[in-house]
Amino acid sequence: MRHGKKFNHLSRKAAHRKAMLANMACSLIEHKRIKTTLAKAKALRMYVEPLITKSKDDTTHSRRTVFSYLKQKQAITELFGDVSAKIADRPGGYTRILKLSNRLGDNAQMAFIELVDYNEEYITDKPKRKKARRAKSKKVEDVAPAVEEAVVVEDAPAVVEEAHVVTEAKEKTNNSEEKEEKGE
Repeated sequence: MRHGKKFNHLSRKAAHRKAMLANMACSLIEHKRIKTTLAKAKALRMYVEPLITKSKDDTTHSRRTVFSYLKQKQAITELFGDVSAKIADRPGGYTRILKLSNRLGDNAQMAFIELVDYNEEYITDKPKRKKARRAKSKKVEDVAPAVEEAVVVEDAPAVVEEAHVVTEAKEKTNNSEEKEEKGE
């Protein structure tokens, strides 16, 4: 029985599966993106991510450990050189799987598997910004003291002009409130 054995055997014996995953991992490292079936892509992700993590520590021992899996010098050189430099600050999740349509011949579900840091379409230079949550909008009266304090700190002409505009707006609202109180 195969209780508790969760990984996908991909309908292959162990030696065939290991050789296939090693070749696919070398292709992924070399080309940064490959097209394969969804099941193979998911199995490859489990196979290659620990190897990429090992490449962060460039020692002889980690090179030999990764070489025992991949068996190609060019892939090892690329992994420990260019790839490890790009993923140095990433804590995990080095690959991305993008699902495609089914294959025409056997209707197998296809997917792209790619190294995350190499896809320029998804890389954004802007830092993620938190959206402010406010209960209600601020009135001109609430904004005016903050602007006046900014004028004290900075003597820039643009800030001074903004302070005058805000204080004028504040005076207008105060005048209109006084008129409403008097009943005019």
